[in-house]
Amino acid sequence: MPRDHALAAGEGSVSQRLIAGAVAGLVGGVLFGLMMGIMGMLPMVAGLAGSNSGVVGFIVHMIISAIIGAGFGAVFGTRAVTMSQGALWGAVYGFIWWILGPLLIMPTLMGMGPQLGMAFAPPMLMSLIGHLVYGVATGVAYPAVLQRVR
Repeated sequence: MPRDHALAAGEGSVSQRLIAGAVAGLVGGVLFGLMMGIMGMLPMVAGLAGSNSGVVGFIVHMIISAIIGAGFGAVFGTRAVTMSQGALWGAVYGFIWWILGPLLIMPTLMGMGPQLGMAFAPPMLMSLIGHLVYGVATGVAYPAVLQRVR
């Protein structure tokens, strides 16, 4: 596989960018999911599906990863045309989802309300690292996946 897949800016249809983003999101999701498993966080994610099983948590996490990855393709797909650009925009996207996911959406869905005041607590800083890993991996994988989808 070439080291850097250069694509023309704007290359790929919207549906191709969504599919490539979803697949690239699965790549990032596996890495982040492994981190979450090591940290014992998957049962908490399973709570979104009314379970406490780590396996269910991983499945839920991967579904979310694909959906959020499709969002990456939609939002940054025309900017992430090389692996290095993908890494940069992926880090930005991972940071945005660190704020949206564990600090706003997930605690609200679990009845706790937004947790912005907890942003610098050690578990949230580990979550930040995980979201950055997810974003960078998704962004790096994206140009190669888009090349195959086209």
